[in-house]
Amino acid sequence: MKNLGIKLTLYLNYFVFAILLNSVGIVILKSQNIYGVDEVAASTLELFKDLPIAIISFAIASFLPRIGYKKSMLIGLFLVTIGSIQMYYANSFLGAKILFAIVGVSFALIKISVYSLIGIVVNNQKEHNSLMSSIEGVFMIGIALAYFLFPAFNNEQNPDSWLRVYWLLAVMSMASFFILYFIKFDEGDEIPGVNLIDDAKQMMFLLIKIVVLVFIISAFLFVMVEQGIMTWLPTFNERVLKLPENIGVMMASILAISLAVGRLFAGYITKYVSWFWVVIVSTVGAMVIVVAILPKVLNIDVVEINSIMDIPLIGFVFPLIGLFIAPIYPLLNSAILSVLPIKLHSPMTGLIVIFSALGGTLGSRIIGWLFKNVGADKAFYFLLIPMILLIIAFVVLDRLTKNLAKNNLKLI
Repeated sequence: MKNLGIKLTLYLNYFVFAILLNSVGIVILKSQNIYGVDEVAASTLELFKDLPIAIISFAIASFLPRIGYKKSMLIGLFLVTIGSIQMYYANSFLGAKILFAIVGVSFALIKISVYSLIGIVVNNQKEHNSLMSSIEGVFMIGIALAYFLFPAFNNEQNPDSWLRVYWLLAVMSMASFFILYFIKFDEGDEIPGVNLIDDAKQMMFLLIKIVVLVFIISAFLFVMVEQGIMTWLPTFNERVLKLPENIGVMMASILAISLAVGRLFAGYITKYVSWFWVVIVSTVGAMVIVVAILPKVLNIDVVEINSIMDIPLIGFVFPLIGLFIAPIYPLLNSAILSVLPIKLHSPMTGLIVIFSALGGTLGSRIIGWLFKNVGADKAFYFLLIPMILLIIAFVVLDRLTKNLAKNNLKLI
């Protein structure tokens, strides 16, 4: 199969980072229970993760092709290996901040490289939609694994036992490093501009184009929704459903699994259906889950729960919102990248990463504030607001991208 080596590398690296990056919800819960910080303070871990992503993406995205995608991914994998080891020895809220700062820096390198390489190994928009969705699906499988890995190492009789998972994560990162090191592939030879200053100009020019602005708003709103749910679902399970910590974390894996299934399915269905209709139906479905299912979850008569089998069936339904929100992010990204020339994929990906990080941070902070001041039972209702705004943004973005493709217009 053509470009099989590159594709396997992209899947593997994204999988490893999925576990590390999205363990933030678990560590937020641990920080409250072990390190004694409150909800708002704990939510700053999302900031320590996302702010470095935004800063590094802005600083290097436009000229990352000059550094080399393979070299960038190797640097990222090496850094998270060191970060995982320091977390084990630090065993503190400060250590968690350092870990997620390192993960943020490294993920910026990985994500820009992965998204840019997708454009090199596909031939048309449908292939782009499919590969983007499947890679993001594998990312969600990694997230789901995190929800089982951490409880597997956690012993409620030993508060420090969960930290042993970071040795496993360090080994996985280093293994990915060596696999990538020995794989050879063509990174392409197109670069954004004639020098570093021109590279930065390309990125800024993209930022002032209407189609890019609408896309950025869409990505920002979506990640606000996704990260708001994903980061705080373990805490929701413990506070509202009264689940024991380990069971609450494992229950959150249903969201990640449903996200994975949704994105892998989207990778198939978008070969036949327009991305626009997929994201519209998906967003409406997510809104129905919030309006119709969440109230029933809140009205569960809480009994003593010692295992997953003790949880009422309705308790498993709300996390299935992941099936509906899953296709949105990869299809949005593919919609904009597939109408751009290859040489602009790296700076455009930089913008994607920056505003996704900002959306994730804001979403987590807002939900954290709502959990503390409004109540864990009401916080998720506020996500209906960005969902409504998303539908409006999709309509505008679809018209702009169609016009761009139809008339073969150039952004720059």
